[in-house]
Amino acid sequence: MSKRVLTIFISSVLSCLYIQAQDPLRFQSQIRELEALPEATRGAHIIFTGSSSIRMWKTLAEDFTEHEVVNKGFGGSQMSDLGYYLEELVLSNEPCQIFIYEGDNDLNAGKTTDQILTDTREILARVQKSNPETQVVLISPKPSVARWHLKVKYEDLNKQLRLLADEDPHWAFADVWSPALDKNGEVLKDIFIDDNLHMNAKGYAIWKETIEPFLSSCAKR
Repeated sequence: MSKRVLTIFISSVLSCLYIQAQDPLRFQSQIRELEALPEATRGAHIIFTGSSSIRMWKTLAEDFTEHEVVNKGFGGSQMSDLGYYLEELVLSNEPCQIFIYEGDNDLNAGKTTDQILTDTREILARVQKSNPETQVVLISPKPSVARWHLKVKYEDLNKQLRLLADEDPHWAFADVWSPALDKNGEVLKDIFIDDNLHMNAKGYAIWKETIEPFLSSCAKR
């Protein structure tokens, strides 16, 4: 096999793998499970959505008992995947507030900050079109031991997401990055399960404390 043919073959294989990895249909089983959840109070509940850090937040309802909150996280997702399922997963339920955690897997997959921001802006525009009064909180991609080598990219994305949230009074930015660092600016090692990526109870306690002030009274029980 010539070097040129080999190069074309390898490129084709990698392209197929990339397309497969980006196929939002791979989440259909998770989405069907989420669609089967009991219906929340229309116009008076909060949806948390995004990747596995949301999906694995098993104590979400217990942590925010004074509000009607619904967990609609789907593991492994990126901002573009959320955009694909936004209508059926979120907008059709008419929440009064939406918390979004995406960007973590996007950066790990090699996406640029600009790509992620484009996807985020599209989602925000669709939320506004659906209901201009819906509040959206962008949760910063968290630091982790497993992805600490991408620290600079995470910091840049978080900076841009914060600036984006400042553009509209209905948007906000919840910084879960900073409280997960020690006094030397290193990621805390004891807030993760064995994979050093997903959080344990101590990690979610940080999230609870950080996110609670952002909860809207629109979903107060």
